[in-house]
Amino acid sequence: MTENAETDAATTAQADPTVAEPTSDEIAEQKQVRLDKRQRMLDAGIEPYAVGLTVTDTIADVRSRFPNLEVDTATGERVALAGRVVFSRNTGKLCFATLQAGEGSRIQVMLSLAEVGDAALDQWKDLVDLGDHVFVEGEVITSKRGELSVMVSTWAIAAKAILPLPNLHNELSDETRVRQRYLDLIVREQARVTVRARAAAVASLRTTFASHGYLEVETPMLQTMHGGASARPFVTHSNAFDTELFLRIAPELFLKRAVVGGIERVYEINRNFRNEGADSTHSPEFAMLEAYQAYGDYHQMADLTQEMIQNAAVAVSGSHVVTWADGTEYDLGGEWDRLSMYESLSAAAGVQITPQTPMAELKKLADAVEIEIDHPLPGKYVEELWEHFVKGDLVRPTFVMDFPVDTSPLVREHRSIAGVVEKWDLYVRGFELATAYSELVDPVVQRERFVAQAALAAGGDLEAMQLDEAFLTALEHGMPPSGGMGMGIDRLLMALTGLGIRETILFPLVK
Repeated sequence: MTENAETDAATTAQADPTVAEPTSDEIAEQKQVRLDKRQRMLDAGIEPYAVGLTVTDTIADVRSRFPNLEVDTATGERVALAGRVVFSRNTGKLCFATLQAGEGSRIQVMLSLAEVGDAALDQWKDLVDLGDHVFVEGEVITSKRGELSVMVSTWAIAAKAILPLPNLHNELSDETRVRQRYLDLIVREQARVTVRARAAAVASLRTTFASHGYLEVETPMLQTMHGGASARPFVTHSNAFDTELFLRIAPELFLKRAVVGGIERVYEINRNFRNEGADSTHSPEFAMLEAYQAYGDYHQMADLTQEMIQNAAVAVSGSHVVTWADGTEYDLGGEWDRLSMYESLSAAAGVQITPQTPMAELKKLADAVEIEIDHPLPGKYVEELWEHFVKGDLVRPTFVMDFPVDTSPLVREHRSIAGVVEKWDLYVRGFELATAYSELVDPVVQRERFVAQAALAAGGDLEAMQLDEAFLTALEHGMPPSGGMGMGIDRLLMALTGLGIRETILFPLVK
């Protein structure tokens, strides 16, 4: 394949959706052609990865400043901008290219023999390939077809692409989109939109917290004991301390230390790690928000969580009604329902279920609906049965209130209902998005709960918490009554965009 043939073939692939993606042998051949061009540039004293290029304008800014120019207009205004070449057509004394900025905006550039001269035009034809980053300087015009353009007077390659782009008209495979997210970002508008949506949502969360007087802190991600949630941890080793460490499963126990210390409204947005399964709603590494408010409870945390999510929806889509990637509209507005776990389960199952219902009856009901549950705690049966009978019917955002006491070792017992704790889970789009507690701050009861968890761990429960003496010592110094909440940032984006979790994480973990 000749150099010109390589460029022509690549150009055709971008322009024609019927052209198949190149084979691995063809890609290797194209790579070698591009490496040869890079070497020729170096031999000629041309830097293939230039620095010091003075970019004064963005493509998006130029497009916004000149929205409605008439056909074949010269503005007299000069700009200097850069972008990736995503289309190229060379026709004798006039060359056309489309440059794409990182956020996806595009503009046409034109190089004419009369404007740039023989040498510069020949170098463009010879050296520039699809995927290259180029810098251009010239006058803003419209072409004879009315296309907003830059008539180039000077240009330079900013970064030579050694590998060709995929066909911009074809869908990337799911595998490519996840493993080579940079290609996904170049090719697919939805990928770029999702990144911007995530940034807007997280910024909105911080703004809402600030409006309520919360402070953002950072807590350890490497911990000598795992705790703060029932989950299986990742284990590592510190050579410096010659000790086993755990990647944190939750920041809870350290954030509560902060509350003990007097930081009465505190939150953290950071990474958690849980050595568990991965599916459309779970990732072993995920972004987590946790917040605690002294003298608050789970009702106040519900109010705050609704406000935060609704504010994030406005930040992302301009409205409480968000539009998912498939075009579905989902309404996050209004006051969200608050549903009792036991009452809703009883109504759906057609039998009264309370915290005092014997384990034998729970097992009988589970067997009747063919749910396999292998767990020593009756509360686990209640939760699994609730998911079977109720969860699938939830459409609107719903706070599911008041959980079994034996499955929530860090939660305060309900102030008026025996056998349950003041905890809610928020369900949006059919999955759990957030959870909150009226926190357990009695160190004596907390120790009893930890001892019970330690017994479960000794019995083989890999998700049970350890007895954390350092945390108990902090609690014994007095933690004010508090409300606490946790929410997955990746899942928040799922609720706002309708995407799966691997789409909302920029670089998800894959095998």
